[in-house]
Amino acid sequence: MGRNDALRAARLRAGWRTMEQAAEQLTKYGQRLLDDRQFNVSARTWRRWEGSGHPGWPSEETASVIHDALGSWPEDLGFTTPAGWIRPEHHEEADMKRRAFVSVTAAALVPGPIAPQHVDPALIDYFQQQLEGHYRADMFLGPHDLIGTVSTQYQLIDKLVRSAKGETRRGLLRVGAAYAALVGWLYQDAGDMDGASFWRGVTQEIAMRSRDPHLIGYSLVNQAQVRTDLGDGHAVVDLCEAALEDSDRLVPKVRIMAMQQQAHGASLTNDRGSVDRLIDQADGLLARVDDDLPWGNACRRTPGYLEVQRATCYGRLGLGAEAGALWAQVLQLVPETARRDRGVYLARHATAAAAAREPDQALEIARTVADIAVETRSARMRRELATLERAMRPWQDAPVGRDLAEVLAPVTEGS
Repeated sequence: MGRNDALRAARLRAGWRTMEQAAEQLTKYGQRLLDDRQFNVSARTWRRWEGSGHPGWPSEETASVIHDALGSWPEDLGFTTPAGWIRPEHHEEADMKRRAFVSVTAAALVPGPIAPQHVDPALIDYFQQQLEGHYRADMFLGPHDLIGTVSTQYQLIDKLVRSAKGETRRGLLRVGAAYAALVGWLYQDAGDMDGASFWRGVTQEIAMRSRDPHLIGYSLVNQAQVRTDLGDGHAVVDLCEAALEDSDRLVPKVRIMAMQQQAHGASLTNDRGSVDRLIDQADGLLARVDDDLPWGNACRRTPGYLEVQRATCYGRLGLGAEAGALWAQVLQLVPETARRDRGVYLARHATAAAAAREPDQALEIARTVADIAVETRSARMRRELATLERAMRPWQDAPVGRDLAEVLAPVTEGS
């Protein structure tokens, strides 16, 4: 028969330590929600649900109470879904997705024609300076606070491009591609992969229109970043190889970006040799980065940039001890003010500790990460913590596993 681990994990996240307590709390919750004093879930019923690998579907009102109390429908909690059942929110899902897509695209697709206007070349410098400020703000804030601001500025740039001429137009196209890339990254960090993919496409279109080989390579690396988050290692390698196809024309910074991203693709295909080779090659180019391009400067701005990539790849490859040692070094360099990056790195460090059979260390690191995740609302950090949860499953019945469920509960509630 097995055991319903999904329901058990949800119970622990809710703070219900025993099945008896879970039955009591769900009963109280249902009575308040339904205004029905007769609603009751017995401890025997809960034990049957949790003790069976695939318990039968509860009544309609009980399913609704479970969803409201635990944040998931029974189909996500190990219950056997009856034929033809459609969860209520799916009826609204298509309309919600349509509204979300309209919101994502509104700032990128300005309907024309636009009334001609004079465009001063000094605006290029203005937008570049603003862009650097946005990059700094991205280090300190969550993505939700910046998406609106940056996408609105992109909209203005797009409007100006339609009137600008000659070098001014080409300069605005270049800075516009950088703004689109940043919006794509913010959507990716917020966990909206549809929005991220759309804006990465906008970046590539503008880069191609600019005829700038460096920006075209940068846009391909941006596309590869999305594929990395989707776990498609072969696509990552394909895109990065395309970016590097004529590498002699590219500034060292773009080559570094493509090589380190290709290393991520190699880690997804379990190719450690290529991971080390690519990151070592990128490291040999770091001293040659001297361009004044306003975008893609993480290799200069991020402490231990390439070791961060190597440690992340090692974590994917299951090399817990090696990844943990690298994270310990990297985290000594990352300033406390870089809250979001620090939180992501700490989460990966905790996962490496779990892979190295050090669950107590993983738990202690996770305490700090949970606070940062709640504060920044970063979907990227929540994904890292979900990876940590999976790595800690061998200890889910031990005190350290129960403590981890309690530590991560506020993150789950805030997602």
